[in-house]
Amino acid sequence: MADDSTSTVPAGRTGLIVRIPEAEPAVRAWRERLDPSARAGVPAHVTVLFPFLDESRIGPLVHSALAAVFGSHQAFDLQFERCGRLPDVLYLVPEPDTRLRQLTEAIADRWPEAPPYGGRFTEIVPHLTIAQGQEDAVLEEIEADLVGRLPFTSHVSSVELMVYDGTKWQERASFALGG
Repeated sequence: MADDSTSTVPAGRTGLIVRIPEAEPAVRAWRERLDPSARAGVPAHVTVLFPFLDESRIGPLVHSALAAVFGSHQAFDLQFERCGRLPDVLYLVPEPDTRLRQLTEAIADRWPEAPPYGGRFTEIVPHLTIAQGQEDAVLEEIEADLVGRLPFTSHVSSVELMVYDGTKWQERASFALGG
């Protein structure tokens, strides 16, 4: 979920993700080896907002508000045709990414105390992390492996609320998109 090691994530931290189950056959083995969030129970996904509110703040009113925000956005399809890179990160590029950005912006507008990436980055870059903290040669090996596994399409119809318990990430709720 985050581009940080889960060992630095406090229990009660939450995030909002879009699961991409169609990616699992292509990326599962790489993610389990090279993405700490996968080892901590996070499925292949594109992050909508991380970090979100602390779990202690998420009650019925927040659930209702999340359902309303996500329900006002239509379900959509994403195509994954290529890899991209951020510093020390290899990821799959979701296209088009406009709807993902709109989901992130809608949640950040509703909860300004929870800016995307904790306010560390100004640009929203939707992505499905495969590996992080690796040398270029490793990232190039992964990219070469993935060439034959792309493209694929994913239908996005919900957003999941994930909560970290100090060891593992668990899904706490799922919010349907409209349409």
